[in-house]
Amino acid sequence: MALNTKDFINSLIEENYTHLCVVPCSFAKDVINEAINNPKIEYLPSASEAVACSIAAGLKMAGAKPIVIVQSSGVTNMGSCITSLLKPYGVTFPILTSWRTYKAPDSEIQHKHLATELPTLIHAYGYESLILDNKNLTNTIEQIELCNNTNTIAIIKKDSFTKVELDDEHKLDLSNYVPRSKFLLSLDEKFKNDNTLFIGTTGNTAREMYSFMPNTNNFYMAGNMGGALSLGLGAAKTGKKVIVCGGDAEFVMHMGGLTSAGRYKDEVDLTYILFDNETNKSTGGQNTYQKHIDYIAIAKASGFNVVKKTIISLKDFNKTVDDIKVKKSLNFLHIKCGFDDETPRPPLEVVEVNKFD
Repeated sequence: MALNTKDFINSLIEENYTHLCVVPCSFAKDVINEAINNPKIEYLPSASEAVACSIAAGLKMAGAKPIVIVQSSGVTNMGSCITSLLKPYGVTFPILTSWRTYKAPDSEIQHKHLATELPTLIHAYGYESLILDNKNLTNTIEQIELCNNTNTIAIIKKDSFTKVELDDEHKLDLSNYVPRSKFLLSLDEKFKNDNTLFIGTTGNTAREMYSFMPNTNNFYMAGNMGGALSLGLGAAKTGKKVIVCGGDAEFVMHMGGLTSAGRYKDEVDLTYILFDNETNKSTGGQNTYQKHIDYIAIAKASGFNVVKKTIISLKDFNKTVDDIKVKKSLNFLHIKCGFDDETPRPPLEVVEVNKFD
């Protein structure tokens, strides 16, 4: 049984909730879709869970009535905000988190620990936890109100909400762009049987690398969203040639990785390829709403050698990669790409590794 999503959002509006501060999760994608469709509540996508939590605190302190929605792995990201801002200042608002499960031999190992320990983590923050009722809407809203007034975090179970499609005006059409698979196939051809280390960020990027780059030396990072570049920097500092394949949503999550890498621009052979499909593809395909961001300018200001224009063609991509392959430097490429069909997750035996070749 699942709650009617439209009724849920309308009930929140009736209770004067104003904003949904969100880092998307597939468990909550229908709630997100309905919030985007409904002009009476504002969907506020956030770069990280800590950002969502801090924005919500500012909204609440200024008289608004926000809700934060994240996935369980992101509850760790908001820990500092909860323990050093919300708790000491007595700021409360509803925090809703998914509870991702894990069963061996699932390769989504980033969920393994919190699959059993999420309530323990919440309690360590000084909060209580409850399971959001997905059968009785009246009780659900009462739970939300409890979370609004006390240090309580609500846990969302899978399939708690009915399906909601985005209205056409909110859907993306990237059919004019080359799908990411074409660029990955090119990398596979250029670097097959090469010692270059490829690091794929969590989500569809790593999944597609597994499907389309079988001949390269790949590390598939299942979790730690936003940390792929910093992981690559560490490897590059040992003398390895590293290429990080990232995405637009993960780019903004921990941008301190960019400024840290820039400090070592004359020491490392590190390339960051940003594949921009404007969405959180692996958590439901929500728009990242980041068209205001000049990725190239940010990377340049951080110290990277940048390709000055966004790459949209395979021809330009191949030429740029050929240049990168033969010289040691800190590089940044912004690639605008389209969607591919869903690809399988890499199996456990290729994900669960802790040493780079």
